[in-house]
Amino acid sequence: MKNLLTMNDLSKEEIIEILDAAERFKGGETWKEGSNKYVANLFFEASTRTKCSFEMAERKLGLEVIPFEAQTSSVQKGESLYDTVKTLESIGVEAVVIRHSLERYFDELARLNISVINGGDGCGNHPTQCLLDLLTIRQEFGGFEGLKVSIIGDIAHSRVARSNAEALTKLGAEVMFSGPKEWFPSQDRHQHRPIDECISDSNVVMLLRIQYERHDSTSSLTKEEYHESFGLTESRKARMKPTGIILHPAPVNRGVEIADSLVECDQSRIFKQMENGVFVRMAVLKRALETN
Repeated sequence: MKNLLTMNDLSKEEIIEILDAAERFKGGETWKEGSNKYVANLFFEASTRTKCSFEMAERKLGLEVIPFEAQTSSVQKGESLYDTVKTLESIGVEAVVIRHSLERYFDELARLNISVINGGDGCGNHPTQCLLDLLTIRQEFGGFEGLKVSIIGDIAHSRVARSNAEALTKLGAEVMFSGPKEWFPSQDRHQHRPIDECISDSNVVMLLRIQYERHDSTSSLTKEEYHESFGLTESRKARMKPTGIILHPAPVNRGVEIADSLVECDQSRIFKQMENGVFVRMAVLKRALETN
């Protein structure tokens, strides 16, 4: 059994092994041992990219995917997450992908003998999003040592920000944060800098979606005011390094975190991230199932 719960669980060498495996899948490698292995996707929060990307990865590996919809499951009768996953383990499912609003939901599953792949836990972690971001960055720059990466936006509520900051720092990149200071965790050890400094000084500009669903109160800024103060406007994009790239985990709020015209511009790699996500998830699933 091999889980993937947080990026902190992976050594630098393990991260590189997963990225290498993803590259091989992207190059056409197949995994014949995937047939007759059973997985299930348990999404308790809305998702388009992560859920569909995992399903595509599972089909490409030849896995048997057991359908599960939270809205029509026994969760609606009050069944706990532990009992739901224990049930799937009992009927022969070997790995589960879980997205849940509860931070570190996976702690209660530690006693089970089934691989758990974290598809996102509250404001906590999103390791496969981080790995696909890393793969996209490595394809552009060949490595991570000495790169400057700015993560801009709703830092406090973003599981992507936390996972990426941990991994990029481990791999030798310099990580800077920017965005509204009220959305910046006071205990965070990473540097908070003005957005215009970040934009002009970074190899990678990573924008974050505003996590409205996790806010206790609405922001005092309108969408237009946020875009002008903390978004990637066309004038800010003009000050990026010529070799700099734009990332966003999506879904994108066009005209808020990033100008509509820049989502598919020449320096954007947003849809390349989505493409890479399938191959990263193939690598993660293979890693989990090979050791069962």
